[in-house]
Amino acid sequence: MAGDVVTSSPRPTAAVSSPVVDTASGKVVGVTDRGVHIFKGIPYGASTAGANRFMPPRKPEPWTEIREAVVYAGRSPQAEAGPQRPELATVWGPVDTLPVGEDCLTLHVWTPGLDNGRRPVMVWLHGGAFSWGSANSPRYDSTNLARRNDVVVVAVNHRLNIFGHLDLSSLGGERFAQSGNAGVLDLVLALKWVREHAARFGGDPGNVTIFGQSGGGGKSCALLAMPEAKGLFHKAIVQSGASVRFAEPERTAALAHAVLKHLGLRPDQLGELQALPVARLQEAVAPAQQALPRPRLPLLDRYNFGPVIDGTVLPAHPFDPSAPALSDDVPILVGGTKDETAIFFAPDDKVWNRTITEEDLRTRVAAVAGGAAETLLAYYKRRDPGASPSDRLITALTMSNFHVRELMLADAKAARGKAPVWMYSLDWETPAFAGRLKSPHSVDVPFVFDTLHVIGTAHRRPGDQALADRVSATWATFARTGKPGNAALPAWPAYTAATRATMILDDTCKIVDDLDGEVRELWIQVARGEL
Repeated sequence: MAGDVVTSSPRPTAAVSSPVVDTASGKVVGVTDRGVHIFKGIPYGASTAGANRFMPPRKPEPWTEIREAVVYAGRSPQAEAGPQRPELATVWGPVDTLPVGEDCLTLHVWTPGLDNGRRPVMVWLHGGAFSWGSANSPRYDSTNLARRNDVVVVAVNHRLNIFGHLDLSSLGGERFAQSGNAGVLDLVLALKWVREHAARFGGDPGNVTIFGQSGGGGKSCALLAMPEAKGLFHKAIVQSGASVRFAEPERTAALAHAVLKHLGLRPDQLGELQALPVARLQEAVAPAQQALPRPRLPLLDRYNFGPVIDGTVLPAHPFDPSAPALSDDVPILVGGTKDETAIFFAPDDKVWNRTITEEDLRTRVAAVAGGAAETLLAYYKRRDPGASPSDRLITALTMSNFHVRELMLADAKAARGKAPVWMYSLDWETPAFAGRLKSPHSVDVPFVFDTLHVIGTAHRRPGDQALADRVSATWATFARTGKPGNAALPAWPAYTAATRATMILDDTCKIVDDLDGEVRELWIQVARGEL
């Protein structure tokens, strides 16, 4: 199964009925599978091609006939995801290879009942660093999550990379004023669709949770700081993608100039950008990014083609220097996996084979942490005396690339003293590849969605389904109540500056206070460029 790809989305063979819902644009018919009504590929916005390219999204054109909503649809043109070991291409199950296109503003709905159930609504924002991915992955199938926890789940497709985040405002004025944030404005339109339609699908428009992993976590952070999104959701979950900062106009303007230079266009030819073939625009993504200088704060300023702090759509950075006041009433659950960077180091044969030396380790950590490297290395050597240099590298750079931003987000949110924030770490390790991946980035997704059945058998081990039961129930509990604590877990206190409590999610779950507290502040100083 792990070698399969998704090339189409056939009608489910287990369908037992054809439920119909009347949306604002027209009626849609889905399928019912294992007691869950499923609707796929519902348009929430019009095509973004042609004159709509780089523009704020528009509502879809209405239809008169009953529209089939039984197959996945909507996959934005993709940027390159970077190098990877071939054997890891389908590490978490089948991958989405449906055709890409600019008619990509679609969403999928899973609901246990088309009634007045007023269930919590969970809106999934897929990963992919604002540049690739889709909501169509089998890992995101929400049948189990909806059925076992009595929630409505919505998964959203939207514009990515150059199509969603090419900031032309410095060149095109008012006409292109929101082009740099088109992709996250798509998410706002999707949330408005959810508010309008939740009750028609058995959900409660007054109890909406956004949740996302990796780039999806960054999308949650962006929405938390967007005035136009205020009131469209009530809770947020940020998985392995805490974003405290986004790009500033000076950098996004330079990126736009680099795109035009690569394409051979002048600033007065922006209209021609809207007529270029998709493939031609995609060709400009990599060279334009390569033309940019290193960001001022590389551990925090992570996205080139991503949201931009434009003063209007995004008035300020989401969690730098403080958490957004407009989200004071929104509880947040934030965390990640223990060994995020293991999968990113997989193409590096030395790390994969655990052959890097202590000197290699010192050089690599110093490249990130500068003068703080020796102190940090001494700590990790003392903390994990039996770990190889490769494993200590994974640990150190998981903190620099992921956990430090989670801590900064949690600290900023807790400092507001309003709605609470909770922190977790998923520590479950996959046994595949002789354990080389440990607890890597994305390992949490099939636990959240209760889709362990789609991943390869090499990644399964005794007890994993019990953990999936706990994790998916915890996410749903948070969506229902704004608190993650439930009977399947030990008591879970909110994160505060006094204790910095973190729930460890593993075969045995437990609370740890101030995880890696000895180096926490040092890493934050490194991230802020203070050392």
